Amino acid sequence: MTKDMLSLLSGDILEEEVELTLGDLCRACGLPADRVYELVEEGIVDPLGRDPARWRFHGISVRRVRCALRLESDLGINFAGAALALDLLEELESLRARVERLGD
Repeated sequence: MTKDMLSLLSGDILEEEVELTLGDLCRACGLPADRVYELVEEGIVDPLGRDPARWRFHGISVRRVRCALRLESDLGINFAGAALALDLLEELESLRARVERLGD
């Protein structure tokens, strides 16, 4: 297996119960803190706590941030639009799961 193929297979698996600090989230997403502040302002991620020095984020925040960054880079969607798209995608996922449960 080549190095390029291995990099495609690597990734982060985080449970929702995992709590990350601001620094952890920045490292996991490759972002400076000021970009995370923007994401918080737009509602893409919701930190636990009021003081940014003590913020904690759920593990799912990594997925939301990475998705928002892909929407921004691939489609040119700003963070406000990305927040709306993420909320709609999560709602769609929830509805699909509900339909699947009802079909059983």
